[in-house]
Amino acid sequence: MVDQSHPYVPRDLNLPGYIPCFLSQTEIITPYLGCSVLVVAAIWLISGRIGKITKADRLLMCWWAFTGLTHIILEGYYALSPEFFKVNTPHYLAEVWKEYSKGDSRYVGRDPGIVTMEVITAFLEGPGCLLAVYSIATKKSYSYILQFAVCLGQLYGCLVYFMTAYLQGDNFSTSQFYYWAYYVGANCWWVLIPSLIAIQTWNRICAACQPDKKKTK
Repeated sequence: MVDQSHPYVPRDLNLPGYIPCFLSQTEIITPYLGCSVLVVAAIWLISGRIGKITKADRLLMCWWAFTGLTHIILEGYYALSPEFFKVNTPHYLAEVWKEYSKGDSRYVGRDPGIVTMEVITAFLEGPGCLLAVYSIATKKSYSYILQFAVCLGQLYGCLVYFMTAYLQGDNFSTSQFYYWAYYVGANCWWVLIPSLIAIQTWNRICAACQPDKKKTK
């Protein structure tokens, strides 16, 4: 028999053993936002102690630290916890995904494409983001190409994420609020910011590869 005791769509999604959220939306979102602000503030303050680093690079370090920890902790938990919807205690990370699935039920339904994307994001892009923080702080020669590569990975993941939803009918949100707040709102930053960083790093890589006209004369 199909279990329809959950809040997700489609209503015939089979989730045997589903346990509703213990925490409210505010109790889930507030700690995430608070921890994110603390991470950004900490990286901003620490980077200020590094000599000869621009404010633009400090902002990049803040972004890469935030997104890297988000990938590793949140998405890493999802990748390794296929039955998070059955957790019968107020485990914060399980609650995050129960809540987010109201905006995209492919997560709670363990859609193979979503799982694959999140595994790649958590275990490849996540460490890559943290390595980007280190490369900027220590001015490594591979900093720009690394940032460009991670941005491409994030943008490709977002493209696959949105396109597969569209091709499957784009009917995975419980309401318009969750559609715009979670499915669109929570993900649009990983389109906008990586796009800007990719353009910047591309320009810097191209500038560095320009032949020296003085030497070619």
